[in-house]
Amino acid sequence: MNLIIENLPLLWIGLKATLSLALVTLLASSAIGVVLGSLATLKPKPLRVAVALYVETFRDIPLIVTIFTIFFGAPFVGVPLEPFPAVALGLSLWGGANASEIVRAGITSVPAGQTEAARALGLHTAKIYLLILWPQATRAVLPAYTGLLALLFQSTSLGALVGVTEFLKAGGLIIERSTVMLGVNPSFQIYGVVLAVYFVISSGLSLLSRWLERRLAKGGTRAVVAAPDAASL
Repeated sequence: MNLIIENLPLLWIGLKATLSLALVTLLASSAIGVVLGSLATLKPKPLRVAVALYVETFRDIPLIVTIFTIFFGAPFVGVPLEPFPAVALGLSLWGGANASEIVRAGITSVPAGQTEAARALGLHTAKIYLLILWPQATRAVLPAYTGLLALLFQSTSLGALVGVTEFLKAGGLIIERSTVMLGVNPSFQIYGVVLAVYFVISSGLSLLSRWLERRLAKGGTRAVVAAPDAASL
């Protein structure tokens, strides 16, 4: 326990990096999801095909392969990336693909009659999305978005493989330093703490997702799509 207390500053640095990475990727994924999810509901077929190609590509490729390709491939195209932005980009592309499906499903859940009525009143497509479709879709997709945040938080641990000093990496550094300097291997203690923190935060987000789904069901709104499965990472 003393070892954990002594290394709390390093663990805190790692946890802040993990939370920062999760927040950055959630914001980027949301931006990608809103844009591409909306484009996927428009009539021009080339737009829908392009969005579907993007979604299937990044959902079908293992996330770690995407991160490695970006981190090790970026220098070959003249834009070398530090570990943090490389991982953030990889997570955002994957998260954006899943967010696009969530947003698309949310928009298509809004009755078509509302869109037709808005067009009859002379509203442009942008105003229809801004005033009618997006506000109604938001409630329906909140549980799935919360689940996506939980998966993004868990996935930040992949950053340790390319040098991001996030929470898992910080734990590994403590273990290495203790083994070399003190001659002890506190792997069970340190990884036990890491596991407990991941469990508390992830389970909290999962409970929030289920609570939102129940609240929406009571209010007459149905969650239109499930969060992506962890097996897709």
